[in-house]
Amino acid sequence: MFEVWAPGAARVEVDYEGARHAMSPGEGGWWTAPGDEHDRDYAFHVDGEGPFPDPRTRRQPYGVNGPSRVYHHDKFAWTDQGWRGRDLRGGVIYELHVGTFSPEGTFQGVADRLGHLVDLGVDFVELMPVPPVPGARNWGYDGVDLYAVFEEYGGPDGLKRLVDACHRAGLGVILDVVYNHLGPSGNYLARFGPYFHDAKGSYWGDAVNLDGYGSDGVRRYFIDNALQWLRDYHVDGLRVDAVHALHDKRAVHFLEELSVEVDALSAAVGRPLTLVAESDLNDPRMVTPREAGGLGMHASWNDDVHHAIHANVTGETNAYYGDFGTLSSLAKVLTSGYFHDGTYSSFRGRSHGRPAAGIPGHRFVCCAQNHDQIGNRPEGDRMRPDQLRLASGLLLTSPFTPMLFMGEEWGATTPFYFFTDHFEPHLAEGEGERRRKEFEGFGYDWKAPEPGEQDTFLRSKLDWEELSKDEHASLLGWYRALIALRRSHPDLTDPRMDRVRVDVDEERRVVVIERGSLRVAANLAFDPVSVRLAASRLLLASDESARLTDHALDLPARSLVVAET
Repeated sequence: MFEVWAPGAARVEVDYEGARHAMSPGEGGWWTAPGDEHDRDYAFHVDGEGPFPDPRTRRQPYGVNGPSRVYHHDKFAWTDQGWRGRDLRGGVIYELHVGTFSPEGTFQGVADRLGHLVDLGVDFVELMPVPPVPGARNWGYDGVDLYAVFEEYGGPDGLKRLVDACHRAGLGVILDVVYNHLGPSGNYLARFGPYFHDAKGSYWGDAVNLDGYGSDGVRRYFIDNALQWLRDYHVDGLRVDAVHALHDKRAVHFLEELSVEVDALSAAVGRPLTLVAESDLNDPRMVTPREAGGLGMHASWNDDVHHAIHANVTGETNAYYGDFGTLSSLAKVLTSGYFHDGTYSSFRGRSHGRPAAGIPGHRFVCCAQNHDQIGNRPEGDRMRPDQLRLASGLLLTSPFTPMLFMGEEWGATTPFYFFTDHFEPHLAEGEGERRRKEFEGFGYDWKAPEPGEQDTFLRSKLDWEELSKDEHASLLGWYRALIALRRSHPDLTDPRMDRVRVDVDEERRVVVIERGSLRVAANLAFDPVSVRLAASRLLLASDESARLTDHALDLPARSLVVAET
């Protein structure tokens, strides 16, 4: 049965087998017609206009402007019947972009390298968005046809094969989804119903109508989309993009409603399902359980932790790093979660956030690098290997849920640029200038490559040959050792931030972190230092010349050690 929601339409037709067939109106603005045979191409006409892709199309083999293709989920043969899911607590996430993770740029290219991720020791693979996008390459945040899967990556069956392979390898899968806007190309939702606000929006596009006239059906569209990924694609969690850009003034917020539905599905399928919000609000209510008056997200990205690590390791204090250049800021985020918890933010020019007292650390997904923090730099440049040794040591011994970005574990030298492939001239020609304007005031000399150039995309692909070089292999060994240490010492996965003790020496640039029986000591200065440390043996050192004698630790310049009392 063909069906589509078009509540304001007077006539809807489905176009298939070379003819247009009238659809019958039903309750709630839904229209239906016989048909829906697997692998059949079709499109809709609304009040004589069209053809348009199905708003809930499961497959778009001809791109964002082409007809849809019927796809039935029960045609795929899963082999993960024994998979019981993976809890976020104690886990490590690995974020990747399918198109640049491997030379192939496909789901199969990711599946072929899962052994690397298993050996690294991570628990979850987080995929940047996978719905169709204009052209052949994109970060994924210009997606439309949100129920479908980008054909260039391998389409719906390709994604299912990857999830199946991840589960066989013991890895959970988190999928990045975008519900605050849609891309500028191939977005036909407004032809079908009141999907967007007239006046509200963000830098990225028109705001989704979550609280206005007709918004019940719009909310259903996005909630059903989330349930599809978790139920029909066996995905273990969703990272919900930029929830601070969701406009919703209803008494029951969209995220709360989503949380209720996902928890119900989790009970039905018998495995944990995780919702991770990307939010810059510094509002602990985001991850507070619904029963306690919160929105019920299971975790949230925490930029303050990233900023404190990045600023202290690299010395950068431009733009939003301006408040984070002291070791005291690092101490505060490690013990409180947020740095801005009601304090003044110089970047925003106002006070920001509220305290996160009582929130367990695992509810904060934190990183030293991610797609935004690299890709939103004009040169798409990453931290150097010597910086990553410090940053990863601080991150992977923290009380939070750590997330790595593809390639950082070996200190990849390839950039991760912002790239697109818009086919409309007005979008393609102005993309670089729009990016420059978006980051005015960030302190960058904006000399970024043109986003639409194919070379910008190709240069962003990881170079796996780097793993054969000593410096990169050595850093990979460091990451593996840190993750193994985290897994073998419960003190490091303890999410109770009130049990973390941090001492800093701003003048000498030394920080000592107490995690139960373990001590993490880092020298962020460019000169060696000696530190009094109540520890009996070194477990791990980023520099082999570090020495612990008579409770005194000799720390080489720019080094980090983990010791045991």
